[in-house]
Amino acid sequence: MAILKLLLSYLSIHPSPLRNPSTTLHLSQQAPAFLSSSESTKDTQETWLIYEQLLLSCLRTGDDNSARLCLQRLSDRFGVDSARVKALTGLYDEATSNSRGELESVLQRYQDILKEDPTNMPIEKRRISLLLSLGRTEDAIKALTSLLSHSPNDAESWAHLSSLYFTQGLYQQSIFCLEEVLLILPNAYNIFARIGEVTYISASTGGNSTNQTEAFEEAIKYFARSVELSEWYLRGWYGLKLITRKLIQGKPSDGTLGKMESLNQLATEKLVQIVSKFRRNEKGWMGFDESEVLAAKDLIDQDEQKFAR
Repeated sequence: MAILKLLLSYLSIHPSPLRNPSTTLHLSQQAPAFLSSSESTKDTQETWLIYEQLLLSCLRTGDDNSARLCLQRLSDRFGVDSARVKALTGLYDEATSNSRGELESVLQRYQDILKEDPTNMPIEKRRISLLLSLGRTEDAIKALTSLLSHSPNDAESWAHLSSLYFTQGLYQQSIFCLEEVLLILPNAYNIFARIGEVTYISASTGGNSTNQTEAFEEAIKYFARSVELSEWYLRGWYGLKLITRKLIQGKPSDGTLGKMESLNQLATEKLVQIVSKFRRNEKGWMGFDESEVLAAKDLIDQDEQKFAR
């Protein structure tokens, strides 16, 4: 099979390859062969998609030479003044910088670009990411808040701001941002699960002023909605099993106990299926994050060990 088709097929199986180190490495290893092939000169949307994915994967794995070639060809095709190319150029410069001073220079360049074009969203997002890399979290939060004030329908930025608030222990602000995402993307099952996770963590760490049991029950509603929208969403089932187990251990009333046991059993069955199919490398079941599958197996094993005692 021609390498372009191989890469497109791989991306169809792994639509987010950069989330996993093994898929990132595999993708970057294909870069030299693709760059030297005749197919790399095709002017198609798929070809340029491959170029961008190879550029990003090569930067993550340290293949700066292949990354530079990918960037050069994208620049030749779309022009150095393209907003996207400017952002990718900045990303390349960030990744290949050898000192904080060089990173500060890249940051200054971003700020100069934004003075000329305040609407350059890719550059603004790169500036925010670089602020985080430099340890300037408060500045990044201010920049994201400013971005959202003039672009309130940017779901990605709301999610990013939520994650920053979460790292600062500001759980209610984090949840608020996720709720804004749901206003834009009402069927985002992963966001429902994330609200469940933050609600659970907030209650567990005393960051929630409401009764802990009530907060756990609220989290269950979000996890349940996530798997209602996506039946095999692992994090949703994991959250359901984790919280229902905690509530069962707290010896709730008979009415609540039966409901929690039913949910716990259902979550266990779904997780067992996911883990077993993933471990058997069954077709269509390899898109899960391996670390999440291992965490699910560990959660299941904890119950088995408990019953074995």
